[in-house]
Amino acid sequence: MEIVVVGRHVEVPDRFRRHVEDKLSKVTQLAPRAQRVDVELTHERNPRQSEVSERVELTVRGKGPVIRAEASADDEYAALDVATTKLLERLRRARDRSKDHHRGPTAPPVDVLPPEPEPTPEPEPAPPALGEAVESTWGDSPVVIREKMHQALPMTLDDALYEMEMVGHDFYLFIDAETALPSVAYRRRGWSYGVIRLDAPVATTAHAV
Repeated sequence: MEIVVVGRHVEVPDRFRRHVEDKLSKVTQLAPRAQRVDVELTHERNPRQSEVSERVELTVRGKGPVIRAEASADDEYAALDVATTKLLERLRRARDRSKDHHRGPTAPPVDVLPPEPEPTPEPEPAPPALGEAVESTWGDSPVVIREKMHQALPMTLDDALYEMEMVGHDFYLFIDAETALPSVAYRRRGWSYGVIRLDAPVATTAHAV
């Protein structure tokens, strides 16, 4: 399994790279089909955020769902420890789900909102290439927007909720395989979820973002 460590706004020390390899040694035990783990270390330059100035993002890629975890702390080693703990827990859940998949999923309570009209988009710059993250400022303000393009196949709501849990996000954008509608699943309170759909069906044979 390949481990790729990169730094954003920071140079990654060799000592930290070796520590990453040691911490991620259990990944292959829980995910034998994993081919690569991307490790991204980001340094926040704002002194007001010194307590969370170091952020570590871990992404497992292979023959299966992409599984991600991230954490921030005042030290890159502490952030790595927390992110690794989250990642290993999600890998265990993915392994257990694979073992129990033949039993069929247990549907969580989902609040489905009616389709909403898609707003007319304003002219924007060309989107980034697939898998490439691009940062830009919002007009003349100091706000920085990070944009990333993903490629996805139509999936069921159950699969979308599973993918959302595996990447540790509070929402997940997908194309519903049954309705062909662009949809967003999101976390509500506890273990209940919601889903918003746009009344703009797409061809299910095409890739969608």
